[in-house]
Amino acid sequence: MTLRLRRVCVFCGSNTGSDAAFAAAARALGEALVRDGRHLVYGGGRVGLMGVLADAVLAGGGTVTGVIPESLAAREVAHRGLTQLRIVTSMHTRKALMSELADAFVALPGGFGTLDELFEIVTWAQLGMHTKPIGLLDVNGYYGSLLAFADRCLADGFVRPEHRDLLLVDTSAERLLARLDASAPLPAVSKWT
Repeated sequence: MTLRLRRVCVFCGSNTGSDAAFAAAARALGEALVRDGRHLVYGGGRVGLMGVLADAVLAGGGTVTGVIPESLAAREVAHRGLTQLRIVTSMHTRKALMSELADAFVALPGGFGTLDELFEIVTWAQLGMHTKPIGLLDVNGYYGSLLAFADRCLADGFVRPEHRDLLLVDTSAERLLARLDASAPLPAVSKWT
């Protein structure tokens, strides 16, 4: 298999959530990244799905770059066993650096922080600031309501079809990574034309 996307940034929860399937999916994604020889870029935490994901990559012999703001590192939630830990000044700097380091993005289940990261990267794509593919690993229908809302945005004229289609969705980590690899670069279409 020819990998076009070697560095995958994953957004996910700093908690594990209430469904054991969430942690299992994080572990499966980490294992798939290692099998494919991909490098993980993520938020740098040792807790929640972030920790499960990073530990799975490291246990498989893969490489991991974590990016964490000083304020969170100071609270001792930084994962100190990573290949590389980048400590930055702010959440904004964190998101910008993760975007710069990545060839593609995947969102696992998570809360407001995960949604913030996901929507910022989708917005940057919509504005033509990057052309990197974006995927959702939809574990047990976790993103069903979000996708329905995106469809409502489209139906009500707030989102264009090509921007709604920025989100590749799958329930399998392996299939999602393969779809990201096979995807064409995102359209460089202006939001307003």
